[in-house]
Amino acid sequence: MYLMQQSSVMSKMPGNQYVQRLPTLGTFMTGYWLMKSEPHVYPYEQLVEDGKTHWDGVRNYQARNMMRDNMKIGDYVLFYHSNFKPPHVAGIAKVCREGYPDHTAQDINSKYYDPKASADNPRWIMVDIEPVMKFDSFVSLQEIKDNPKCEDMLLVKKGQRLSIQPVEEFHFRIVLEMAGVDFNQI
Repeated sequence: MYLMQQSSVMSKMPGNQYVQRLPTLGTFMTGYWLMKSEPHVYPYEQLVEDGKTHWDGVRNYQARNMMRDNMKIGDYVLFYHSNFKPPHVAGIAKVCREGYPDHTAQDINSKYYDPKASADNPRWIMVDIEPVMKFDSFVSLQEIKDNPKCEDMLLVKKGQRLSIQPVEEFHFRIVLEMAGVDFNQI
């Protein structure tokens, strides 16, 4: 990414990547993300049926910080089905509510319960997303790995297991192209 002027907002991301948000007439440029979900837990089709959902249960501090500090309304998300053969990007979603306390952390009956979380210190954050477009044919992890234009994408880097990752706009557009989707259609 380019070095940014002092008037911009810059946040360091894992892997020495930066999420760039340049103010433009009081707004920020769109961010791009990849969010992983296991299809047997919450598939893209369920997001379409629900119309929107909260992204709860994230218990990794890096991912939490991205949702809390960097994900903004209008940011695009590559919805990725993990723990599936083959793992793949199933479609596009959009952030429709910025970070707020994850209620499952304070629900003693939730598998995501955290006894250290409280109303004063919620510890964990979630965002809401809504569906934008289901791909007619998914884009597999192997296809992304095989595309030389995606060699710097975090998803294909060794050791990158985060369930939420920033995606550069260039890589976002390449994945759309691989799915046969024109960026201007979204």
